[in-house]
Amino acid sequence: MSLMDISKVFSLLQPKEEDEHNEQCQALNNAVRRDDVSLLSDLLSQESYRKSINARSGWGVPVTPLRTAAALGHLRCVEVLLEHGAEIDSLDVKAQTPLFTAVSGKHLDCVVALLKAGADPNGSQYNNCSPVLTAAREGDVDVLRELLRYGAEVNVKPKVPDWASNATACRGPLYISAVYGHLDCFKLLLLHGANPNYNCMDEKMLARIKQPKTVLEVCLRNGCGVEYIQLLIDFGADVYLPNLIIDKTTKQTKALVLLLKERVCPKTLMSQTRLAIRRYLPFARKELAIENLDLPLILRNYLRHDTSELL
Repeated sequence: MSLMDISKVFSLLQPKEEDEHNEQCQALNNAVRRDDVSLLSDLLSQESYRKSINARSGWGVPVTPLRTAAALGHLRCVEVLLEHGAEIDSLDVKAQTPLFTAVSGKHLDCVVALLKAGADPNGSQYNNCSPVLTAAREGDVDVLRELLRYGAEVNVKPKVPDWASNATACRGPLYISAVYGHLDCFKLLLLHGANPNYNCMDEKMLARIKQPKTVLEVCLRNGCGVEYIQLLIDFGADVYLPNLIIDKTTKQTKALVLLLKERVCPKTLMSQTRLAIRRYLPFARKELAIENLDLPLILRNYLRHDTSELL
């Protein structure tokens, strides 16, 4: 690409000078960047600025004031903008929502404020990444918990055309949290209904992939600890799915030994009962459903996979 071509690309990304809302939006964005809530409120008390609240300004990637506030973690600015009618799921040129940028910045308070105001916990359908995938990759269990509490999707859904499907396309947040070694996120995703086999509920997508990898196989190949394998077993993963070639040269790790043992030993009646009950519970808000069951606390904790009181 020539220097002239590059200059043309950047010129297209810059806001148009003739945009009637550009000056007002720039002033709003500047107030947000300085975290000047008083100035922001004064500006939004004027009709001309309120009309520009969802406009975009800035060089390179023009953004709305709400997107700027979320990215910087300026909570009061987020709240003021929402109070004055800022579009909560507006997209930038990368198809990122304000919530997505708040998650990327690990701004928990802004994430909560946006979710309470009705932000889509799944982000944009036009972005191949999602808030949940980002939180799982970063190991931000508090942000991930809030996203899941507001109904974020834990299993990957296809966002690519049929001809573009590949093994990577079906790897959701459960894969990511395992590969990056975030055990708390891994368990939280399973508690909220993540598929323990492929982390993908789209059978058509799996059928198009020549050799899809199960979560178990990915955990073994990446040297994840025995805790990951035990959680997958406890949450009902099919222990016969990984196509493992085991011979005398295969290193007998604790995780592999646990898996081989599980293949020859049937699950206990308690474990099978827990799996059956959890499958019966509504897919969303399982924790609330368990809490409302007329069962002793020790059994409700067992259904939550919290066995501390059983030890």
